[in-house]
Amino acid sequence: MSIRFIYGRAGTGKTAFCLNDIKRKLNDGKSHPLILLVPEQFTFEAEKYLLNTIEKDEKIRAQVLSFKTLANRVFTEVGGLTRQHMKSCGRSMLIYKIIEDIQKYLKVYSKASRQQGFIKKVSEVITELKRFEVTPEKLLEITETIDNLGLREKLKDISLIYSKFEESLHQNYIDQEDELTLLAEKLEYSSQFEGAEFWIDGFTGFTPKQYRVIEKLLKKASRVNVTLCMDTSHNSYEIDTTDLFYTTKKTEDKLLEICQRNNISYEKPVNLNIGIPQRFKESEELSFIEKHLFSYPYKVYLKETEDISIFKAVNVYSEVEETARDIIRLVRDEGFRYSDIVVATRDLNRYHKLIKAIFSQYGIPYFIDLKIEIKNNPIIVFITSLFDIHLKRWSYESVFRYLKTGFADLEKEDINLIENYVLANGIKGDKWKEKVWNYRLNYRFDRLSIEEDEKEIIERVNEIKGKIATPLQYFYKKFSKSKNIKEACGTLYDFLVEMKLPQKIEKLIEKFKQEKEFDTANQYAQVWDIVVDVLDQMVEVMGEEKVTVEQFAKILSIGFDEYQIGSIPPALDEVLVTSVDRMKSHNAKALYIIGVNDGIFPASLFEEGILTDGDREILASHNVELDRDTKTKIFEEQFLVYTALTSTSKFLRISYPIADHEGKSLRPSIIISRLKKIFPKIKQFSNVVEMDTAEENLNRVSTPSPTFNEMVSAVKKWDITNKMHPLWLDVYKWYAKSESWKPKLTRALEGLYYTNQVEKVPAHKVKKLYGDEMYFSVSRLEKYAACPFAYFVQYGLKAKERKIFSFEPPDLGTFMHNVLDRFSKALEEEGLTWQDINREWCDEAVAIIVDDMIQKIPGYILNSSPRYKYLAERLKRVLSNAVWVVSEHIKRSSFVPLDHEVAFGDNQKYPPIKIVLSNGEEINLIGRIDRVDIFEKEDEAYIRIIDYKSGNKTLDLSDVFYGLELQLLIYLDAILESAIKGNTNLNPAGIFYFKIDDPIIKADKDISDEELQMQIFKKLRLEGLVLNDAQIIKEMDKSIEGTSYIIPATINKDGSVGKNTKGATKEQFELLRRHVKKTIQRLSEQMLEGNISISPYKKDKETPCKYCPYSSVCQFETNFKGNEYRVIKSKDVEEIWSILEQEVKSDGNQMDL
Repeated sequence: MSIRFIYGRAGTGKTAFCLNDIKRKLNDGKSHPLILLVPEQFTFEAEKYLLNTIEKDEKIRAQVLSFKTLANRVFTEVGGLTRQHMKSCGRSMLIYKIIEDIQKYLKVYSKASRQQGFIKKVSEVITELKRFEVTPEKLLEITETIDNLGLREKLKDISLIYSKFEESLHQNYIDQEDELTLLAEKLEYSSQFEGAEFWIDGFTGFTPKQYRVIEKLLKKASRVNVTLCMDTSHNSYEIDTTDLFYTTKKTEDKLLEICQRNNISYEKPVNLNIGIPQRFKESEELSFIEKHLFSYPYKVYLKETEDISIFKAVNVYSEVEETARDIIRLVRDEGFRYSDIVVATRDLNRYHKLIKAIFSQYGIPYFIDLKIEIKNNPIIVFITSLFDIHLKRWSYESVFRYLKTGFADLEKEDINLIENYVLANGIKGDKWKEKVWNYRLNYRFDRLSIEEDEKEIIERVNEIKGKIATPLQYFYKKFSKSKNIKEACGTLYDFLVEMKLPQKIEKLIEKFKQEKEFDTANQYAQVWDIVVDVLDQMVEVMGEEKVTVEQFAKILSIGFDEYQIGSIPPALDEVLVTSVDRMKSHNAKALYIIGVNDGIFPASLFEEGILTDGDREILASHNVELDRDTKTKIFEEQFLVYTALTSTSKFLRISYPIADHEGKSLRPSIIISRLKKIFPKIKQFSNVVEMDTAEENLNRVSTPSPTFNEMVSAVKKWDITNKMHPLWLDVYKWYAKSESWKPKLTRALEGLYYTNQVEKVPAHKVKKLYGDEMYFSVSRLEKYAACPFAYFVQYGLKAKERKIFSFEPPDLGTFMHNVLDRFSKALEEEGLTWQDINREWCDEAVAIIVDDMIQKIPGYILNSSPRYKYLAERLKRVLSNAVWVVSEHIKRSSFVPLDHEVAFGDNQKYPPIKIVLSNGEEINLIGRIDRVDIFEKEDEAYIRIIDYKSGNKTLDLSDVFYGLELQLLIYLDAILESAIKGNTNLNPAGIFYFKIDDPIIKADKDISDEELQMQIFKKLRLEGLVLNDAQIIKEMDKSIEGTSYIIPATINKDGSVGKNTKGATKEQFELLRRHVKKTIQRLSEQMLEGNISISPYKKDKETPCKYCPYSSVCQFETNFKGNEYRVIKSKDVEEIWSILEQEVKSDGNQMDL
């Protein structure tokens, strides 16, 4: 019985020494086992190395084991397998159930079980306590001597959870952490390792339980050899905590203590720290790094480096792309194999998707040594959303997460159809239990019954609903009858089988294989096995327990969270992509360490977990030693940097990006500055500033696919700068001659010169788009004036936004207009006028109308929830206030309503307005006027147009001039044209917007009712353009004194019209009418000529693009060639009148009014 240490810094050949030692012992004529004991994650590589060192028939005696496989060997021989081994998922599920059961006894963690990741943290702390042999009883005992109240309560909670876990566990199971305890107990009864020799390699330290196993091995084995990555024995001095080899030196100390305690003899150690380390025989530079990376004071390597380089990248993408290019160079020019190359990073989660995409593009075979979580796999989503639907009361999100997994036996078209219907009608909760849905596709207050064209769609929707809801409701009903977890798991499994999930997965796996997506196929195969395994674990660990649906779903989710899946094992010749802390076993000849940024490598932040560093210090003072605190982990990062940079034998490149994928700046790691200090002439590269040298261009030529992209970029650059390196012309010719690449080249060049500018629609297609009869509303023409392309998409292509169950401004406007229309009709039916009604009558009538409208449409949004019901009540107040203000306006005016909701068009009260185009064609303007008021005076009459608005709206003559605001003037024209044809002397009195609102008035509490009323009138004053006639103004506001509270007008003391009046003379109204018609003629002609240009206007900072739903279609961007706003400048009123007068002079009277 003896121990022998094998000292050696990185690269000195410690593993090779062990393997050769084993090979030598195989020839000693003895039969005792020769065991290479390594960490679990390195057993695969170690077995390969052993097979390459010894003969195949010698493997029976020489074997590679880990602590786990060693335990299995011993248990198989002497017993220990009677209790089932609990997996990590079963352990986490059990912990969750325990916390739920004892929740009322917990003080610190009574509600923490619902927090994301808490169960994992509890599992980790229990694992740590077990590894360091701290029992629940010991933990509870310590609480009696700790002064810190917070920690005391925390430890009591942990102790209680821990003890309940142990109690549940030891009834039928053995935990993974208990295996080593049992192994230490059973080893002395095992005979298979009697007289064996062990070589323990690849560890930097051990847990107390592992030390206990090693202690037993020392007593049983003839010799135990332990490799230690360090220089030499340190017995003569105290270890500095900042020492690079602090951890391994502490390991040596603990092993020596065990030997002294058990009278194990100490053999002369093997020191491999002689001469140049074996790994670095071919690279003086790499050997220098190993010796002096962390030496103090540092030494300097004065030569220019050949084997070591630093690359500074613009961003993460260009960093990976340059790595791929350089790998191609090594393989193509330097004689490396892909299997000689390792790409490592401290943050593989940030890089792995990018590496996969770019390496695939470059044709580089690779294996990414990363396990990924399964929670976002469609199979898991299908199962978890199955419970979410029930727990979240059939919420939109849960239902369609379930459907979009592809396992619900529905076509994509059916899912899209019912999704649109559900979104439009806000369907959730008990609505899914309704036998039939009869909700409308489009709500219209004037058409309450379902139209014929809707019936077919609604019938189809109900068929789809049945396919979704029927099996789910059957499952929930059956699941609710489950007596315990065992029955619940059986019900879930039966449902998955009934849905033919296993068969669907098999089909997908075959599909992925045919598409050569072997990784994805492997993942799907693993995930189904995991589902079955999790259900088995639930039944085995807590099968007789009764839980709620919510608890079952949580336990299931926790089980899934414990699983990660890896990729297919590597082929013979692939680049290994790994994390720096998992690359110890790979003999790399070329190493790329990417992402070497400050705070990332070395890592600077570590999560403390349930026990903080402060907690650990207090526990240590009570003789409870646990795992490393965050400070120790930071020091250990230094050792990780050392092992990473010394893991290659020929080539090392360190790279770092200066910006992440979002463009946020990143700083280089301290490793970069350290390397620059010890290698002042280190080779450095960067693509931050692109160089156009022959060498740089040649480096960008690699495999066909990425080189093609580089060539296209070079051509694009030539198009802008008129400069291109001659190399790319040769590359272009190669692709142009290639039969397989020529079509792609043609498409790429077409795309290179792509512009989003559109061509005119051919004349013969225009009428097919907009209709033969040429009827247009004014709002449509305003849309065309704002942007022809947006008009084309909306009215030509009939593109529609997806309707969502919400109450948006357009819905509010429609609702208010309908209420006001019905209010006007109610007055007529009662034989009343606006002058006859008071505030109470307004309140009562509006309430009746609003309630009636809401009740008549099934599922209407304003009746769907307390929030919207409150909104309906508020709308009653707003509308009641609005009609009261209207009545007060009319009472104070000589103008009376002539008509409301006045339509002009074919078969309407007023005919359409006809505009004759220059080619002789006619267009017809149609529309609906909210209200027309009239004042009759002797043999003439005056009318005013009023348009109701739910938001702020003013009449801007500049917008009228440019065709952006035409409605009020066209409405005026429709009435005046009809009067002319009827030989009626009708004159314009004004055109106005009326805002429907219940304004907030800021005033003193002593304000009188009359003053408050005047303030409301001021807030809700008509906005627009009034006839510049003092008499007409006074007829509109009979109470006017100075500034009117009803219209935008003032009257001076001498009775004349004030300068603050927003007015126009009768002649100016005619000028506006003429100009508007001319504008409509111009817009119509452009439209019918097929002009659909992407040319949105811009007036000051205002542009229609801000809220345009079609921006993703046009892709308008001022950085693109030919993408420019149609800039229009605001004009003052006098300039507009001058221009309009000039138009009349230049046109003559070509356009009659």
